[in-house]
Amino acid sequence: MSGNELEIIRNNIKYYRKEKNFTQERLSEISGISKDYLSEIERGKKIPSVRRLIKIAEVFEIEAYKLLMPRTDVE
Repeated sequence: MSGNELEIIRNNIKYYRKEKNFTQERLSEISGISKDYLSEIERGKKIPSVRRLIKIAEVFEIEAYKLLMPRTDVE
């Protein structure tokens, strides 16, 4: 996975988390993924597995592919 792809994923996770008004702690509670791991994903230190991406997408109530696509509405 390239750095650009990882940046897209981490930015999308951050975007949807904030859109839902979730803290990393709240997302951790709902998803069952540790807060530390979520923090590392958002900082680009860890690459989430497909299983974890699907779980995060379920929590956000979006299709998982949206976490992989560049956002077109970025300011």
